[in-house]
Amino acid sequence: MKGLKKQRRVQIIVLAFVALAVSTALIGYAMKDGINFFRSPTQVVEDPPREGEVFRIGGLVEEGSIVRGQSETVSFRVTDTNETIPVRYTGILPDLFSEGQGMVGTGSMDGEIFVATEILAKHDETYMPAEVIDALKAQGVYQDGEAAAEDAAPAVGTGGY
Repeated sequence: MKGLKKQRRVQIIVLAFVALAVSTALIGYAMKDGINFFRSPTQVVEDPPREGEVFRIGGLVEEGSIVRGQSETVSFRVTDTNETIPVRYTGILPDLFSEGQGMVGTGSMDGEIFVATEILAKHDETYMPAEVIDALKAQGVYQDGEAAAEDAAPAVGTGGY
């Protein structure tokens, strides 16, 4: 009797672990299309994405690069000041999308061109996406707005009594 209870308990524990493993695998499989990794233009050039991989790219819209087509198609280049990737987007751009501003796009590579399905732009004069800030910091070109203002302004009242 006692051995039968122990055997039943072990079977239930093993069955619970198998159910947990199966449910984890199913959740992972269901989420695989919903996860879009962020890459900077430098990361795209150094480690090209696989064919058809959907990911997010971000950086600054290069000055003088926006070319509007006959329809809703817009081409521009996104840069992290180290590498530049051409982008093509068909649709209506956000109102605050402009040259020299931060942006994040979701899409995939078609040869050497990133074909965006969604474009996100800053929402005010000082906002920049966290991923873009991190990528620019890694390149050594990002300065915080307050730090840039301190560098530009002369020190006032530095003398002592």
